[in-house]
Amino acid sequence: MNRTFLIAILLAAALPAAAAPSPAKSLKQVGKGPLKVFILAGQSNMQGQGIVTAVPEGGVEKPGTLASMLKNPAKAPLLKHWVNAKGEWAEGRDDVWVYDVNEFGSRHGRLEFGYGWNLGSRMWFGPEMQFGHLLGDHFENQVLIIKTAWGGRDLLKDFRPPSSGGTVGPFYTEMIATVNKVLGDLKGQFPGYTGGGYELCGFVWWHGWNDFCSPDKGTPEYEKNLTNLINDLRKELKTPKLPVVIGEFTGPWGADCKEAAAVTIRKAQQAVAEKPEFAGTAKFVVTHDFVRPESESPTGEGYHEFKNGETYFLLGDAFGKAMISLLGKPH
Repeated sequence: MNRTFLIAILLAAALPAAAAPSPAKSLKQVGKGPLKVFILAGQSNMQGQGIVTAVPEGGVEKPGTLASMLKNPAKAPLLKHWVNAKGEWAEGRDDVWVYDVNEFGSRHGRLEFGYGWNLGSRMWFGPEMQFGHLLGDHFENQVLIIKTAWGGRDLLKDFRPPSSGGTVGPFYTEMIATVNKVLGDLKGQFPGYTGGGYELCGFVWWHGWNDFCSPDKGTPEYEKNLTNLINDLRKELKTPKLPVVIGEFTGPWGADCKEAAAVTIRKAQQAVAEKPEFAGTAKFVVTHDFVRPESESPTGEGYHEFKNGETYFLLGDAFGKAMISLLGKPH
């Protein structure tokens, strides 16, 4: 039995108090219209590799999980809005909805645990969780997050935008198609929707591993392709000033990033956000300080930031705050 499968089995038994994912039909539109819509996209990290709780045979909570954060007096206050009066994980919030698609399927409903890489399992979460809480608090409106993230997909080919020439990436096409599908059928996807339309409010891109793994092609083209991705997405969705947050490529390095290809990807991401044509509408978010060492994390998967729950909480928090800074006051 491999390590990942064993962890999944252990985690499945570790959440007896957690409520099952809520079906979409139970939703109500508790915020006013129009819906404020945000697109989150990327590869396996954006899918959500954060672990809620992990208790192996010894019966001791692994470090770096959300459950371990709750036991730490210095960190527990960060999660107070994720916990109910009984000290259990809260069931979620009905004023923020999520539609999530990855290579394993799709899921939609209210914001809660279960939109990680293993869709529907409350063992996992991604940046959408804290991002959704912040944007839900920011607006009186209903918030909708559309997350399109597929593991192991690069920007060079898989997400390749039309303006980069060559064959358009199938996952660029699927990302656009998913957004259009959901926005064209809000009542069908979210029966609680009562009208009021929608407003596209932002795009969050967190990505980089597979292009880092292609130092001869993907790495040197990253800045050009990411620039084109933003421009083409805005054009496709008819939102020319769509606010964009670009999350720094992390991986296992933290601040000690010495591999040339990784440094190049990070510099490219920052350079795109700072282009004059994106002034006031794009922001680069430094994330390397959120990476915790393997010894303080539940797994050894460095390419997934060791699946550290604190890391994924902080990522969502930083992305949400950056987006709010671009949006300004609610309107």
